[in-house]
Amino acid sequence: MKAPSTAAASAAVGLSAADRHVLTAVSAGAAALSLAGSAFIVLCYLLFKELHKFSFKLVFFLALSDVFCSFFTIVGDPSNRFFCYAQDYSVHFFCVASFLWTTTIAFTLHRTVVQHKTDVEDYGSVFHLYVWGISLATTVIRSIGSDYGRPGAWCWTEPARSGKASHLITFYVPLWSAILYNGFTYFQVNRTLSNATRMAVALSEQPNQSDMRAEKKAFNRWGYYPLILIGSWSFATINRLYDFISPDHKIFWLSFLDVGFAGLMGLFNSIAYGLNSSVRRAVTERIELWIPEKYRRWLPVSSKLRSRQPESELTSLIVASQQDILYPKSVACFAITH
Repeated sequence: MKAPSTAAASAAVGLSAADRHVLTAVSAGAAALSLAGSAFIVLCYLLFKELHKFSFKLVFFLALSDVFCSFFTIVGDPSNRFFCYAQDYSVHFFCVASFLWTTTIAFTLHRTVVQHKTDVEDYGSVFHLYVWGISLATTVIRSIGSDYGRPGAWCWTEPARSGKASHLITFYVPLWSAILYNGFTYFQVNRTLSNATRMAVALSEQPNQSDMRAEKKAFNRWGYYPLILIGSWSFATINRLYDFISPDHKIFWLSFLDVGFAGLMGLFNSIAYGLNSSVRRAVTERIELWIPEKYRRWLPVSSKLRSRQPESELTSLIVASQQDILYPKSVACFAITH
């Protein structure tokens, strides 16, 4: 099918050329930040052997998916049909993979903490089949009957309602299913750990207040995980639904928020899932190797990490000697008392 002209594309989306240039810049800028944050987590995993644990391996694949999603968002060029195809197929595939990896992390937490199972590492190959298989299936299904032209600031499906409906079904339905699953899972995990903490306090005559504060901080942090996908894709979802209902009218500020927040998903994931105390400690230890000892005391991060145990560190329930980074210390106490 012949690529639509610039004028037709502009009419299809109802945006001026200046607006499209702004959206392109915002999309590329947000994707660049996500690419940097996700690439940092990928490099940390590859360089630091102490991070080669099963739980952080899931974070690694999440970050790797975000790297490719961000990269193809940047290289897409609406003026080149080949790059339009490469961008749209690739962004769809890796973005779906990204939020599916978050569900594997939620599943791992739930199975270990709530169900008290120790077989989560056996699900490694199942996770890969689940994530990459669904990502490929949704990408292929979406391509059926769709034409990847240049109807806006970024490459997208043709303006026909069938293409838009296909996009909603193959991307946003799995997305919000993942959001609902993560929210329900983390709610159950937090409830289980809160009950375990109350039991530990009741059994302890002098509970460690610092540990309790650290564990409460970890619990609260888990509650933010589902909000990452909600914050990243709420405006995009509203924009897609509005465009499906009213295709002849485009709201610039909504499109602005759409591409901005969606492009930052990789950055949000790298901060929430990857930038924990294990990573900070590993990075600080390497930096200290290059800094003279007399200057190390000027490193505030280093002194804080040394002055405390990894209280918000996620410890393993799989094997007692294996350190994990997805569970706080109270989880281990819960396992022992049960």
